[in-house]
Amino acid sequence: MYKVLVIEDDVMMSDMLSMYLSEEGYSVMQAYRADEGLRLTTDFNPDLVLLDLILPDLDGMEVCALIRKRSNVPIMILSMKSEVSERVQALKAGADDYMCKPFSMHEMTARVEALIRRSNSMQTETTQQVAAAVEDGDPIQLDFERRLLLVRGQLVETTFSEYELMKLFLAHPGKVFSREELINTIRGFDSFVTDRAIDVHIVNLRKKIEQNPKEPRLIRTVWGFGYKYTAQHTSRSQT
Repeated sequence: MYKVLVIEDDVMMSDMLSMYLSEEGYSVMQAYRADEGLRLTTDFNPDLVLLDLILPDLDGMEVCALIRKRSNVPIMILSMKSEVSERVQALKAGADDYMCKPFSMHEMTARVEALIRRSNSMQTETTQQVAAAVEDGDPIQLDFERRLLLVRGQLVETTFSEYELMKLFLAHPGKVFSREELINTIRGFDSFVTDRAIDVHIVNLRKKIEQNPKEPRLIRTVWGFGYKYTAQHTSRSQT
């Protein structure tokens, strides 16, 4: 049974979310404050977090960033704010999905299912391709069990969308991917993914894997088209 943590200060909304998710077979815990939600993130160890942006003791964006620092659990933001800037800010804070209130409970449960299914899916072909890249001495490797990056021997946490993009890059070093191809990789998982969102993911990934993010050598921009990963070529040129 998958576990969902609801961090929502509106008791009626929290109870409704809990009821719908419980009817879908999830084990649900509720938190009405940020401090309680942060504690349950560790103690309850959920498979997904539903997080309201307006909480009585701490801003939801800060809570999202704090959860992301300690866990790579999928985070779905629930908010009254529908501005694109709010969604981009949530993405930068580590969120994986964003729903604007009011929303359909049926859609919410479908998104929860999609997020959890995607976060637990492993594609055998991609795994084999990435393993081959690792054997080739690539400086970036994947920890499949914990869904973390191993960057020059150091474990680095990512959002699920960042992880999926990095997995794709590692499986096809040197291949140029259009923004649309990258969007399709995480569509249905990062439900508010756009060209702008892809660019934000790339910026965040570069901060985590590049020795100098301002002069990226691993994830290269192909102007007017998209991005490519060139780690193998880079590592060979430096040796």
